[in-house]
Amino acid sequence: MRRPFAAAAAGLMLVAGAGAAACSSSSSPPHPSGTPAPSSSAPAPAESNPPGDIPDTQVFVPWSPPGGGFTVKVPEGWARTAQGAVTVFTDKFNSVRVERVPAMAEPTVNSVRTKDLPGIRAASSHFSLVKVTDVQRSGGTAVLAEYRADSAPDQVTGKRVALDVQRYVFYKPDKGEAVVTLSGAVGADNADPWRTVTDSFRWS
Repeated sequence: MRRPFAAAAAGLMLVAGAGAAACSSSSSPPHPSGTPAPSSSAPAPAESNPPGDIPDTQVFVPWSPPGGGFTVKVPEGWARTAQGAVTVFTDKFNSVRVERVPAMAEPTVNSVRTKDLPGIRAASSHFSLVKVTDVQRSGGTAVLAEYRADSAPDQVTGKRVALDVQRYVFYKPDKGEAVVTLSGAVGADNADPWRTVTDSFRWS
């Protein structure tokens, strides 16, 4: 049976939010000594969508799960955590989550909508579905679910970051499913890096 995917916040995910502060000043009458009075300042609200672009210099290296089965390129140098069949690579607001899922039938747009996404929605904060489609990648066809959800809360500040998420389900009859989920802060321009990852997927 296929297991429902949990967003990076629940197994995906793993991405911390950050905020920015700004100062504002107002003019005031000169100090009696002739020097200006000190300006007052107050922190501005934290940004809801901090930048998270992956640099053009990022290097990608092939990675396979224990026991093999497939290979996919992941960003070199990112922190890696593993739990059971799930491995997650993270850096700042970005993550690549790779999971092996037993399955007897090929996934479809409808099966992802009705079987996978309800569990993702339940495990996510502020989940919003964009679309579910069949897509072609260099290593074969996949079912792609695109949605938005909040990250897990930052361990220090407790703040969350709104994420754009792309979840690819690859399938091979004798191997089951390989699910590759990419996430980054809303507004980050990571189209090319995510294409590098998903085009690199190969069954072995």
